[in-house]
Amino acid sequence: MSTVRLNLLPHREQRRVRLRRQFWVFVAGSLALALLVAVTVHGVLDTMIDKQAARNAFLKAEVARVDKQIEAVKRMREDIDALVARKKIIEALQTDRGQSVALLDELVRRMPEGVYLRSVRQEGRRVSLVGVAQTNARISSLMRNLEDSGIFENPVLVEAKTIERADRRLAEFSMITSLRVERSTATPPAAASKG
Repeated sequence: MSTVRLNLLPHREQRRVRLRRQFWVFVAGSLALALLVAVTVHGVLDTMIDKQAARNAFLKAEVARVDKQIEAVKRMREDIDALVARKKIIEALQTDRGQSVALLDELVRRMPEGVYLRSVRQEGRRVSLVGVAQTNARISSLMRNLEDSGIFENPVLVEAKTIERADRRLAEFSMITSLRVERSTATPPAAASKG
């Protein structure tokens, strides 16, 4: 029997070469795939960053626009408050104007004969009267008349002294009285609805 001899060395060498090639192809493919994944992730992240930057720019523009509107609203509120304050002042002046006429009219009606006023001064609800009367009794009469009026209340004699004028004795006086506060007799709607 004859023996067959096979040389397996080239076959093993060829297999090693083939395995090395496959390894390097696999490494190159893996690197290419990793590079492709990295480029894709980088592109996606860049796109997301650009979109977020665009959103941020939009939000900044909107915030600036809203800030301007808020400033405009603040200025409008300040203007409205100033107008309301002016309106209240005008209403107070209108009320005071009517009140001054009513005050002087009531003083003329309540003034007894023989009493003459030198000055009338109003400060808020307080009214100061300075004048001359023929007698102290006429000053008392003036005080009673003021107390009975619908406008004045609590007359108080501050000073009364006797003076000489043209050989006549007169009583010089100063007094303070207050204006009545008008109280509403109507029931407020909330209180009326509770009953």
